[in-house]
Amino acid sequence: MGKTLFDKVWDAHVVSSIADGPQQLYIDRHYCHEVTTPQAFEGLRRRGLKVFRPDRTVCSPDHNIPTLNQDLPIEDPVSRNQIEALLANAKEFGLTLYGLTHPLNGIIHVMGPENGLTLPGSTIVCGDSHTSTHGAFGAVAFGIGTSEVEMVLATQCILQPKPKTMRINVEGTLRPGVTAKDIALYIIAKMTTGGATGYFVEYAGSAIRALSMEERMTVCNLSIEMGARGGMIAPDDTTFDYLCGRRFAPSGPDFDRAVEQWRALASDPDATFDAEVTFDAADIEPRLTFGTNPGMGIGISEMVPEAPADPAAAESFAKALDYMGFTSGKPLTGEKVDYVFLGSCTNGRIEDFRAFASYVKGKKKHPDVTAWLVPGSWSVKRQIEEEGLDSILAEAGFEIRQPGCSACLAMNPDKVPAGKLAVSTSNRNFEGRQGPGARTVLAGPLVAAAAAINGVITDPRL
Repeated sequence: MGKTLFDKVWDAHVVSSIADGPQQLYIDRHYCHEVTTPQAFEGLRRRGLKVFRPDRTVCSPDHNIPTLNQDLPIEDPVSRNQIEALLANAKEFGLTLYGLTHPLNGIIHVMGPENGLTLPGSTIVCGDSHTSTHGAFGAVAFGIGTSEVEMVLATQCILQPKPKTMRINVEGTLRPGVTAKDIALYIIAKMTTGGATGYFVEYAGSAIRALSMEERMTVCNLSIEMGARGGMIAPDDTTFDYLCGRRFAPSGPDFDRAVEQWRALASDPDATFDAEVTFDAADIEPRLTFGTNPGMGIGISEMVPEAPADPAAAESFAKALDYMGFTSGKPLTGEKVDYVFLGSCTNGRIEDFRAFASYVKGKKKHPDVTAWLVPGSWSVKRQIEEEGLDSILAEAGFEIRQPGCSACLAMNPDKVPAGKLAVSTSNRNFEGRQGPGARTVLAGPLVAAAAAINGVITDPRL
């Protein structure tokens, strides 16, 4: 019987297995940021341990950092302490660190791929749920907890039960104005936030194959939002072309040999999955969330749905709509927007800024909208400037901030005030995710751009 892509990568990294229990998995790449690591390093100290493979760990602060004046001392004491702890720990244990203002600094899930640290066929972990991003390269990548971070630092291995497999096919051609973010939000709404729990998902189909690498990263990034352990896409020429010439990727004959190996990572024709679903790309339009989880989403032309029949679900639904201030049977288009956020590990790459700039070119930002445009890395910021996108955006009334997680989560100064409505290209819309009392509508970069220009939720295709 043939093997799935997931099985090929996972099985190649199994060190040992416990009967009817977890497997010991070797980890090729470990990413660290400042939030989930302090306790792990302290655990190593208490036990007198060193980092087993320091060359396999890369650190970059991203969650707590401000997106203005990064050359100045950080004012918030909690943020400052966490970042200083990461710097001290990386130095003590001999780890690679790209600190604030370093040319390679950025959101860990942005700077890793763009520097060729994320490679096909590898196993990748990080103390962050959106580690699934790296699966776009045909890697088994997943988030881990702080105790597991300590385990990986100490042994370069982790104990994990092997997940089940699911293939999600998206066939056909996307309509104009539909982005990778819309694909992901559509899938999550159809699958629900728990529909892929216990599975590792492979995305396939003609619409997925047609995506760029950055678009594939967006899709895989959001896998966790439907409960999946991770998401992945088989590597192909799009993958190899992206990796060729990257700073830490193989080069010369080594790259050619690597590509030969990577081409074998596709799921075999006779491979079987524990579950499989198929969607039609033509059914997808620009998407919005109306509630307080990523699964509460609709197409931009649709109305907010009625409450479900189940009493418990109906109670949760009503609570979400009350928090958001929306009403069943009414559209979201026309709703006043206070904040727009372009960025995060979901939509903070150069293609996202190109899309945003393409819509706002020749227009002016609405005076009532506060817009935070935050590159996912210093590399993305340099690309924005090299391509002249900063001039287009400035003429339209927008400012490019410094890299960081920013308004994705309320761990830094970029917080949306209570009651205000934000159209955000990030990944989660939970209550208070962007600040206490903040209301978040998740969307793609084109919908965000249209909201920033018009001051209300607007279909970017019109």
